[in-house]
Amino acid sequence: MSSTGSVGVAENVLFVDDERNILHAIERLFMDCGFRVLTADTPLAALKLVDDEEVAVIVSDNLMPGMRGVELLARVRQISPDTVKILMTAYADLSTAVDAINTGEVFRFVVKPWDDSSLLNTVRDAVDRYRLTQSMRKADEATLLSLAQTIELKDRYTRGHCDRVANFALMIAGALDFDDTITREIKYGSWLHDCGKIGVPESILNYPGPLQPEEYEVIKKHPVWGADVARQAMLPERVINIILYHHEKYGGDGYPEGRRGDDIPLEARIVSIADVFDAMTSDRPHRKAYGPAEAEATMTSLKGSVLDPALVDLFLPLLPWRAVAQKGAGR
Repeated sequence: MSSTGSVGVAENVLFVDDERNILHAIERLFMDCGFRVLTADTPLAALKLVDDEEVAVIVSDNLMPGMRGVELLARVRQISPDTVKILMTAYADLSTAVDAINTGEVFRFVVKPWDDSSLLNTVRDAVDRYRLTQSMRKADEATLLSLAQTIELKDRYTRGHCDRVANFALMIAGALDFDDTITREIKYGSWLHDCGKIGVPESILNYPGPLQPEEYEVIKKHPVWGADVARQAMLPERVINIILYHHEKYGGDGYPEGRRGDDIPLEARIVSIADVFDAMTSDRPHRKAYGPAEAEATMTSLKGSVLDPALVDLFLPLLPWRAVAQKGAGR
């Protein structure tokens, strides 16, 4: 076992492989990475390190004597739930890695032989996810808003989106006369609704054309990833519901669970309206923003299939241009 990197940096990244030459190559690759690199050549040595040190990320080979990487990562989850887990595997064992991701056991997998830049980016994303969890635990407004704005930097087309979504959602919350606690949690959930995008590669987020089906499946995982982080950070249930269910559709064909109608939590239905409305009234790479008439017509057309009809009817009269029109009509 050894370590390299800057002394005093909080994040430890642990690499586990039974081949010492692979660990030496990883140490060289991550020599100037900005976090502390730990290595272990057996699963038992890795477990002792996790027990002794605060490990932000663990990257484990899968096929090792004595214990498979999948089993090691499951045991790490029991010892250190916040540690972000990455499985390194050969092409022939890809099904194991995919199953581990689908069951929530690992964050990502890396195929051997690895591409250096891909491995570096994957580990950096994992460290970012760990930092996100730790920062969320503070749960003060300045920290949560800063986190949301940092996440937005991954997707250059959504700058300012979280703030605008919060403003629209709070308009609905005000009309429903929610108390201060519910209103505050809707605001936090609006800010953080896309926090799971910390796990989506920027190459997919910023791809200028239509995504391939497998890439879209990666995008569709972001609500589950984000909700997992929020649960680890012990955020309120309403905030978690917004993160997890804001892509559910009222008609039942949304994701991740295909919930329908009132089975979708109210707070998520509210933020879904705010999210959809901001998307259509903002410029995107493939189209210009909708004008008032087109936006209202589109929102109306989505009633019942995508959006809660009663909430849409409540929301549309609250729009700023409606207020201007009413003021002008009253002169």
